[in-house]
Amino acid sequence: MTDKPNAAQMASPTYRLAALDPDFMLGDSTRAIRFMLEFQKADEAFRAARVESTIVVFGSARVGEDHHWYRAARAFAGLASRAGGALYDTAGPRRNVITTGGGPGIMEAANRGASEAGALTAGLNISLPHEQEPNAWSSPELTLRFHYFAMRKMHLAMRAAALVVFPGGFGTLDELFELLTLRQTAKIDKPLPIVLFDRTYWQSLLNLDVMVEHGLISPDDLALFAYADTPEGAWAAIQSGK
Repeated sequence: MTDKPNAAQMASPTYRLAALDPDFMLGDSTRAIRFMLEFQKADEAFRAARVESTIVVFGSARVGEDHHWYRAARAFAGLASRAGGALYDTAGPRRNVITTGGGPGIMEAANRGASEAGALTAGLNISLPHEQEPNAWSSPELTLRFHYFAMRKMHLAMRAAALVVFPGGFGTLDELFELLTLRQTAKIDKPLPIVLFDRTYWQSLLNLDVMVEHGLISPDDLALFAYADTPEGAWAAIQSGK
């Protein structure tokens, strides 16, 4: 049987439907479309789950479950989920839904504490060269994966009612200072308590008074965050709006 006269035309990549053409959809010219789709897919998932607000928990992926930071993050997430309105049986919008980067360590601890409390909890994973899988504690319907760090950060920030930052590395510092900058510049114009967990760790790592001394930030900028050393203290700091 001979080929159809138009076989070459039918087989041409240009003949594929655009939405079904992986070479086109993953090409440089459609980067803006992929960026938009990452926003829309996650936004629809949060809307479907009736998430009105979140508490974002950052911290190291390298902390094991025997560490007191892990135990504290787990306890805090359980406390905030029960008291904050994130439980699965909550009527109406769900508030203060614990949201993490979806990985291991502190992220796992926070998702775990919320899940054990019977609450919805989100994990926003990121595609990395050394693939990071989601932890087993984020709610499946809010276990998301992003290619673009910028869009992941946007979804971490846009519903946040508070931020609790446990000790971590470069990624944790990046996310912390991005949110501090948004608060300082009033790009986030709503109350957003930022709580640094473990005062000793953070004050030994960051001497922000140096920036005040050199006139690089205002003394008032140091009031953009508070410290806490217990899960209860972190929740109280959020409640006080500090």
